[in-house]
Amino acid sequence: MNTPSLQQIIDIVKEAAGLMQTDAFEISEKEGFANIVTSSDVAVQDFLCGRLKELMPDSGFLCEEEDMWDTSHEYTWIIDPIDGTANYSRGIAQCAICVGLKHNEDMAMGVVYIPMTGEMFYAEQGKGAFLNGRQIHVSDRPFENSLLCTALPVYHKEYAQMCSDIIVEAFGRCNDIRRFGACAPELCYLAMGRCELYFEYLLSPWDYAAASLIVTEAGGTITATDGSPVKLTQKGGVIAANNAANHKQMADIVAEKTRSTN
Repeated sequence: MNTPSLQQIIDIVKEAAGLMQTDAFEISEKEGFANIVTSSDVAVQDFLCGRLKELMPDSGFLCEEEDMWDTSHEYTWIIDPIDGTANYSRGIAQCAICVGLKHNEDMAMGVVYIPMTGEMFYAEQGKGAFLNGRQIHVSDRPFENSLLCTALPVYHKEYAQMCSDIIVEAFGRCNDIRRFGACAPELCYLAMGRCELYFEYLLSPWDYAAASLIVTEAGGTITATDGSPVKLTQKGGVIAANNAANHKQMADIVAEKTRSTN
């Protein structure tokens, strides 16, 4: 199968971003006010699926909206039309269009675009990670001088205490905590050295798939919370860090607090 170029995907994502530039969007609740969808989410996803299907007619799609979960193909598009919908609905800049292309079990390409800041992050397997044409790399800061991006599980508040324990323990060892409200931008910030650590207990693949390749191509480490490879076709947690030593320390904290809760 002929695969599209990374530039083709970038161009389509930029075009889709135009659908977010409106104040006339409608908001609906999917599972209460903690989990919302806007008409812009649906419009962006429909546009992306249509254009990407034209590029690769035999590809599958795994998308946040409308229960699109077809991963039985050699190539699968993993799409979050707006990562950080709550931010978008309130005019907060940290919201992104995320498009990843999975080839068999690996991410082949990843694009994360934050329209409100004009930051276009992208990577292709084995070719490095970039921000607006400039190659990016993780920082070399040690754990004690690291910023941790994290969040409490807003859709599963029954795990809030356990996650709080993990965050408090990490906070005692690192520099500080940041909470931007969207997974993909936070992982991209790690990839470019704005922060060094990331943890979230429950996520969907479209939250992190595209950004996971950007992290690894920038020299970082990202896994599921149990240390296995990130799950690209099922829900799970994520730990990421700028280097293996920091990742291990964060993973050890998660393992300790998870065991003590169970």
